[in-house]
Amino acid sequence: MKDIARKTSWLILLGSIFFGCQKQDPGDMIIFGGSIYTANSDNPTVESVVVKDGVVLFAGKKKEAMGYQGENTELVDLEGRTMTPGFIETHGHILGFGYQEMQLNLMYAANLDEVVDMVREAAEKAAPGEWILGRGWHQSKWDPQPETMVKKFPVHDRISKVSPDNPVFFRHASGHAGLANAKAMSIAGLSPLSSETQIQEVEGGEVIRDEMGNPTGVFNERAMTLITRHIPKYTEDADIQALEAAIKASLANGITSFHDAGASRSDIALFKKFRDEGKIEIRLYAMVTGFDRTLIDEWLEQGPLIDPWLTIRSIKLNCDGALGSHGAWLLEPYIDRPDHYGHETLPMEYVSEISEAALKAGFQVCSHAIGDRANREILDRYENAFNKFPEHAEDHRYRIEHAQHLYPDDIPRFGKLGVIPAMQAIHMASDRPWAILRLGERRIKDGAYVWQDLLKSGARVINGSDVPVEPIDPLASFYASVSRKTLKGTPEGGYEAEQRMTREQALISYTLDAAYGSFEEDFKGSIEPGKAADFTVFSKDIMTIPEREILETKVDMTIVDGKVRFKR
Repeated sequence: MKDIARKTSWLILLGSIFFGCQKQDPGDMIIFGGSIYTANSDNPTVESVVVKDGVVLFAGKKKEAMGYQGENTELVDLEGRTMTPGFIETHGHILGFGYQEMQLNLMYAANLDEVVDMVREAAEKAAPGEWILGRGWHQSKWDPQPETMVKKFPVHDRISKVSPDNPVFFRHASGHAGLANAKAMSIAGLSPLSSETQIQEVEGGEVIRDEMGNPTGVFNERAMTLITRHIPKYTEDADIQALEAAIKASLANGITSFHDAGASRSDIALFKKFRDEGKIEIRLYAMVTGFDRTLIDEWLEQGPLIDPWLTIRSIKLNCDGALGSHGAWLLEPYIDRPDHYGHETLPMEYVSEISEAALKAGFQVCSHAIGDRANREILDRYENAFNKFPEHAEDHRYRIEHAQHLYPDDIPRFGKLGVIPAMQAIHMASDRPWAILRLGERRIKDGAYVWQDLLKSGARVINGSDVPVEPIDPLASFYASVSRKTLKGTPEGGYEAEQRMTREQALISYTLDAAYGSFEEDFKGSIEPGKAADFTVFSKDIMTIPEREILETKVDMTIVDGKVRFKR
């Protein structure tokens, strides 16, 4: 009897193995042959992944995965490369990114001389009166510095000299200041100054002026509207071209989802058009711009739009400026401008009002704050809203975008309140060498780019690039996250190295926690059965290679919804 029972048990076991390998429902794609990191703590690495109808069907051993092979199954051999969940850009400006591809990109201009050369060349090609637009200049990164500076900013004279017949306007790399030439200021009625009636100021902004009171060409924060209101509006065709360019570039950089930080009415209409026409290709999470109260009210009344390709359930509030343009709102004055504290670019009463209304309507609030004063003020408004409407605050996932410079007492509040710091590690790499000139050593060490302190508070730090402020390349931000160095590899040991992320933390910040930042962690962000088949394939193993090799790594393939959207 024992022998019969033993034989029966073996037959049952063999049968289960046989039938377990002969799947009734073959996969559309089987991926194998490389390192696969899942961002799933229960199953952190696997040998193979099976995809069916845009969803992960299986993640585990290759032998078992091959049981899902059918006649039409596509086999993808990684050939030793590395695959992760699709990288999620949690803070960028997608149309601005697209237009950067179509305008003058000043990001790589080493100094003012190079900017002037670019303007001269553009003016020679432009028709008289045609606007010359661009973005990316950053005076603190120039070498050498211009001979003439006013309040740490360049002046327009040399640019105006090579573009007398064309209005010019260049946004600062941060997007929080702009540089205009004489022609543009003339159109705006700002130059030259000949009477008191020509002095124009804007609340929440600053017109930088010389000692005679003449505008220097630099317009800080909301003062930019004095110029931008005169720039012809983009056409729908141009917007389409910009969005197509941004999607293509995102895929080439391994980005499968994009959080658009501040979408206007026309932006949202364009996103819907692309979604309906099947042209969107990456998943968009759009934040309604806080500058259009009518649009906000419309969305609060109609409720969120939740779709695998386009979700709208958050509101973006711009509450201060940037550190590079002296616009970040600080508790103490700037070291290099002792009479200046930055700008409150949105009334805090408005932040309170929107925070409360959004909470009740099921919307997330994402507030831009870089300076410690802005971060504290927003945390206060959020906390008041949570206390006032606790029944709506159980899973609010309110965010602070950037959270770059914090007062030490406010750091634990992120974890305690459940507020998400949406940070861009690349800003540390780009800004840290000169940020100390703005804040001083004490404030830098106590509260600037404090990723580990925030993680220890229980907060989920989510990553990104703030494109077009910085290049969208996620590996640059990943490298900065784990090294605390500039992209040139300096300094040895990194800045404030105790704040660096582990590679596992950095991966999670770009994948699973990034998905959490948009309420989508049950849908994407890790490689496990039932989740979206969104993957990024890298040429090297970013989790194990020497630190410096991270920047040499390429995106070899981007898969979204189970389809190869980019292949190098």
